[in-house]
Amino acid sequence: MSSYTSQLAAILPVGLEGEIVRTEGLAASVAGFPAPVGAVVEIERQTGAPVEAEVIGFRDRATLVYPLGDMTGVRHGNRVRLVRTARTIRVGPALLGRVIDARGRFLDGLPAAYLPQRRSLTETPPPAIERPRIDTPLSTGVRAIDGLLTCGLGQRIGIFAGSGVGKSVTLGMMARYTSADVSVIALIGERGREVNDFLERDLGPAGLARSVVVVATSDQPALVRTQAALAATTAAEYFRDQGKNVLLIMDSVTRFAMAQREIGLAAGEPPTTRGYPPSVFALLPKLVERAGRARRGSITAFYSVLVEGDDTNEPVSDTVRGLLDGHVVLSRKLASQAHYPAIDVLESISRLFTDLVDPDQAAAAQTIRELLAAYRDHEDLISIGAYRSGASPTVDGAIAMREEILRYLKQAVADGSSVETARTQLLALAAKCQAARRPAPTAPISTKPAAASPKLVAARN
Repeated sequence: MSSYTSQLAAILPVGLEGEIVRTEGLAASVAGFPAPVGAVVEIERQTGAPVEAEVIGFRDRATLVYPLGDMTGVRHGNRVRLVRTARTIRVGPALLGRVIDARGRFLDGLPAAYLPQRRSLTETPPPAIERPRIDTPLSTGVRAIDGLLTCGLGQRIGIFAGSGVGKSVTLGMMARYTSADVSVIALIGERGREVNDFLERDLGPAGLARSVVVVATSDQPALVRTQAALAATTAAEYFRDQGKNVLLIMDSVTRFAMAQREIGLAAGEPPTTRGYPPSVFALLPKLVERAGRARRGSITAFYSVLVEGDDTNEPVSDTVRGLLDGHVVLSRKLASQAHYPAIDVLESISRLFTDLVDPDQAAAAQTIRELLAAYRDHEDLISIGAYRSGASPTVDGAIAMREEILRYLKQAVADGSSVETARTQLLALAAKCQAARRPAPTAPISTKPAAASPKLVAARN
């Protein structure tokens, strides 16, 4: 009961009111309004419904608020009223199979469900000392990941990709075929037409039935896009606390960072690395640390990172890679060759791979990586016919097994997989690769002296 009392004390309005004195870009300044940062307010308009906004900072004795909707119709002197001092959403088992927005409102046209609990969007992550070790594999349904980049319950992985290389399709396969109990999917800054494409084509009715989808399209205000990421994480935490193993998919964390950049600049923060203010790099670890394994349940998170200009070392990509437990790189070159999912195995890594698989699978994965690396290093020589067979057993094996390795790494959308299937097929493939890379047997060298020819014997006599 005490926890509910503390929540009520945090969210009940206290009767504060102020008035708009000026607008600053996308934000507005409110005079006589000492509301705390993060508080939710309403801005009255002459016509139409009030505009909901959030307090993002203070400047020159004025409170800065950032709208969650269209500011058309707001004028100087309009009243601003405090609604609540904490951002929350309602959660409950009835979220499964539903599509909601950043504020927890249902978007799928179905009747509103009963959601008995309210949780803050800014929950703190579990203490580091209370987190169990990650030692149980999670099936993602993608054979290349389950076999060569095995992911564990509670692990956090980044999907690094440029635009148009099959990122959404790969994430949809994970949500459809995963062995997790619940999937929570955040579509941040997506184009409007892509939402139904993802729901109907990539996720499908079976995948949606055990999923919660949180949507914030690219035309919505930056604050809505950041809150959608927080709302999805909050929903995942709710199911985790029920003892569930949750798969959290966020597409994309880059658009979350871009939205926070807009908010930070509107609040007066100085732009630093490529225009990103410091608050972006402070908020990213707070977001990803909320995922992971807890004493009861787990959140396994896949964060897609939209790399700018296919540069995986740009600021957001570099920061996120350092925060996560591994990364999967999708290659535009592979996608252009109709290789889907376009996973570049040599550029990808799971930092917990050796903790999750047995020595046989680890050795098999090492064999495949060696052959892929050997082929890539000699690809130019092979393509022009300059490579001489027999110069290297490893390269010979890479050439001989090239098609079978690619057949293992490719996977149709309708072809589900599992950790056990991926492991069995990987061990069989590695055994063939080991046989193909062995040097050809040579004739043994004789130690007996050669017999003299009859003509030489006659000459000696």
